Amino acid sequence: MSDGIFIGLGSPDKDGGVPQYLNLRRANRHGLIAGATGTGKTVTLQGIAESFSALGVPVFLADVKGDLAGAAMAGSPTAKNADKLVARAREIGLDNYSYADNPAIFWDLYGEQGHPIRTTVSEMGPLLLARLMGLNETQEGVLTIAFKYADEEGLLLLDLGDLQAMLAYCAENADALSARYGNVTKASVGAIQRQLLQLDAQGAAHFFGEPALDIHDFLKVDEKGRGYLNILAADKLMQSPKLYATFLLWLLSELFQTLPEVGDPEKPVLVFFFDEAHLLFDDVPPALQDKVEQVVRLIRSKGVGVYFVTQNPIDIPQEIAGQLGNRVQHALRAFTPRDQKAIKAAADTFRINPDLDVETAITELKTGEALVSLLAEDGSPGIVQRTLIAPPRSRLGPLDAKERAIIQSISPCAGKYDEAVDRESAEEILAARGNAAAAAAQAAKAKDEADKAVAQQARVEAKAQEAALKEKARADAVAAREATKPGALDRAIQSATRAAGSSVGRQVANELGRAVFGGSSRKSTSGGIAGKLVRGILGSLFK
Repeated sequence: MSDGIFIGLGSPDKDGGVPQYLNLRRANRHGLIAGATGTGKTVTLQGIAESFSALGVPVFLADVKGDLAGAAMAGSPTAKNADKLVARAREIGLDNYSYADNPAIFWDLYGEQGHPIRTTVSEMGPLLLARLMGLNETQEGVLTIAFKYADEEGLLLLDLGDLQAMLAYCAENADALSARYGNVTKASVGAIQRQLLQLDAQGAAHFFGEPALDIHDFLKVDEKGRGYLNILAADKLMQSPKLYATFLLWLLSELFQTLPEVGDPEKPVLVFFFDEAHLLFDDVPPALQDKVEQVVRLIRSKGVGVYFVTQNPIDIPQEIAGQLGNRVQHALRAFTPRDQKAIKAAADTFRINPDLDVETAITELKTGEALVSLLAEDGSPGIVQRTLIAPPRSRLGPLDAKERAIIQSISPCAGKYDEAVDRESAEEILAARGNAAAAAAQAAKAKDEADKAVAQQARVEAKAQEAALKEKARADAVAAREATKPGALDRAIQSATRAAGSSVGRQVANELGRAVFGGSSRKSTSGGIAGKLVRGILGSLFK
């Protein structure tokens, strides 16, 4: 089958075996690679990935253990287990088996072992962020309100600093936002802020910012027409499993939203390998699981094939597992009841092979063997076959720092994402608004204090003026009273006049008395009394 990927030789001990090919036209119908630790999942993944690359299909895969980076280098006859790989290739009829490298681009959320991958907080959205921070339903609602307000106000949420500033604004304006959007409490905002601090401590700040990833950089092919292997360094990232799972889910969502509809192309636009897939579904809320199911169901029409890689097939929810048409099942161990349940579940998903006891075979598979069922040209599942998997042609093992640096230096994305860009966004705008408001408040306070000072001065001046007026009025009154009093000369004249008047009066009275009552010098009783009376009256008149 020239337009397919040779997975391996099925039932090699019977009638020469049945070659197992992954049909390129059905490769976007998704798949599953499962098996216990040490059974060969990673080697199978690497072999399939490099086969897609050779056929011009770009691939994205997460390098959880650090050994998938070796796919960028050709294998070597001196490498560990090289003789076993050659022997296996010979056993399954790969007469043209030879070592080969693959074009690769290294990526790393932390920017240490590859190009940084960034997205903005706005592009991540409240649903994925809520899952990433482990928020409850109420807190998720508050986070959604923060995003809504930022969108309406034109506030760009680019990095965690922007989101932290937006949350602080929500806390300060909780009453106004509650009246507009619904209940926003400072307690809920505070809980989100604490989770955000934990997220920052896990290194998530490296993931949020600009320049944001251009998803089309995952779709590149080299000058030979080979698809690039986009290898994400995930060994450090796996220390924050929620960040790892949320990042990959965001990536799927971005692919779904960005790529055009292509139906069932001759070959996939991109193949996406999701290693440690169980992390995506651990403690996932129903709303997010529904989103994953929707993306997986619909993204195939964008030409993207998603392959989940996990230890136990029951890690994948049934609604999603039912959409995985191409299956490679390595050995499982029946040590626990859960293991036994997984074996039965895996066996029940395969199309029955009357010559194969699937449940028994799953526990007997050797390293490098798997039960394989692939979609046929008409989309029907193939009969399950016990298959010896084809070995990769590239290196099985990690790169050293020098090799990685050389490959990184010739990357088609070199220099595009290496330097972070910090443009004006919500944090700066809200800070400017806060500073302007503080300045306005300070100016208003200063004006108020100045107005108070002016008013106080006016009151002091008015009081002083009033006192001056009162003092002037009192002085005027005193002056007026003083002006009405006679002077010393006048008083002397008045005194002299009164004295003269008194003397004249007495004399006149005496004269009148003598004239009226007789001029005898002999004093009579009656005349004396009357004379005294007249003299008193006349004396008083001349005073």
